[in-house]
Amino acid sequence: MRRFRYDRLMSDLQTPSTILVAPAFVPAFVPAEVEIDSFDLSDPAFWLKPRNYREGAFKALRQAPTLRFYKEWDFPDSPFPVGPGYWSLTRHDEVWHASRNPHLFISGKGSNIPDLPIEMSEFFGSMIAMDDPKHFRLRSIVSKGFTPKEINRVEQYVKAKAKTVVDRVLEQFPDGECDFVTEIAAPLPLQIICEMMGIPAADEAQIFNWTNTVLGAGDPDFGGTIDALLGAAMGMFAYAQALGEDRLANPTDDLTSLLMQAEVDGERLTSAEFGSFFILLVVAGNETTRNAISHGLLALTEYPDQRKIWWDDFDGNTKTAVDEIVRWSTPVVHFRRTATEDVVIRDTKIAAGEKVVMWYNSADRDDAIWTDPYVFDVRRPLQPQQAGFGAGGPHFCLGANLARREIAVAFDEIRRRMPNIRTIGEPSYLESNFINGIKHLPCAWK
Repeated sequence: MRRFRYDRLMSDLQTPSTILVAPAFVPAFVPAEVEIDSFDLSDPAFWLKPRNYREGAFKALRQAPTLRFYKEWDFPDSPFPVGPGYWSLTRHDEVWHASRNPHLFISGKGSNIPDLPIEMSEFFGSMIAMDDPKHFRLRSIVSKGFTPKEINRVEQYVKAKAKTVVDRVLEQFPDGECDFVTEIAAPLPLQIICEMMGIPAADEAQIFNWTNTVLGAGDPDFGGTIDALLGAAMGMFAYAQALGEDRLANPTDDLTSLLMQAEVDGERLTSAEFGSFFILLVVAGNETTRNAISHGLLALTEYPDQRKIWWDDFDGNTKTAVDEIVRWSTPVVHFRRTATEDVVIRDTKIAAGEKVVMWYNSADRDDAIWTDPYVFDVRRPLQPQQAGFGAGGPHFCLGANLARREIAVAFDEIRRRMPNIRTIGEPSYLESNFINGIKHLPCAWK
């Protein structure tokens, strides 16, 4: 049985720069006092509770002397049997430990909480639901589309798309008010991904609807059913296969062509592999960046002094501000792993074959790691690292640098063209325990 060495990991993660002076402003919310036995993370009703209640629940889990085990929820419309349950990893160091030790905590039995057939997990999750050597082979091929050279190559049309989006909003909404999500935060990453992949502009609306349905399966606004999710996924898969096969035969200057033509040790992606990766890339590349940008505006509205700090020295503060937006929003709430052998974490024995769920949202509020974790601070040091891109290891987000670039460019365009932009109403949140999404966010800039 292996025992997790906290002291060794903490020495890797912490540096003297992590000792911060508390900012002189009041947190937008404070976690409620919540009894640890009064909630169930598996219950969908928990994820409809007020945000401060949920933060209080995760704080109670972090402070507990041992890990908590939760039974899986019995969804009446699910075609899959109820799973055996899972241990919750809620502290920053626990999440990083599981992420960086893929030999102890594997992804190949599923990266989401329910137990799906392996083929279905790989269909939806592509390489995030695989272990080496399959994971290494696939990631080695697709990573050729995300090198620093490739990301720099798309810089100009990221800026061009941001300008186009803001131009359209200023023209269509002369009264100076709109829904920030639907008009700015959603179109920008969607158009960038579509441009990168060589997807025609006429197909963007369909791609957008598919991504909403796949990640919003529990939300009635986006279909709300397993059947809707499967239908959207199959539609995306068929579209991607046709696109990939076309670019294999007729390559152009786009990411689809690069990925279909790329070789590692003489191997290329099959059209089926490209179809699954397409689902992962388009859904993740669109949805997560959209929600980071949306939460970013909400935070800058709640913390006007932080907006002034960033706006006054945009270039100097952008690197830390963007990562703080990702920490603050943590767009992907959790992923799951499966233990390969008996291991002890926080005086709790996790048996081989048992599930663990890494709660990234909780890791990013861990007050044992962060000074004032419930405060938004655009100058927060980059170390220790926030967990919003997956907490290290082989499954660290492949598109992290592209996402950072998109967020930075979006807010650069916004501050130059709409410097007074702010939210003017309550956000409408996605009903989900997987994506920290905002569906609608009214804003004004005059």
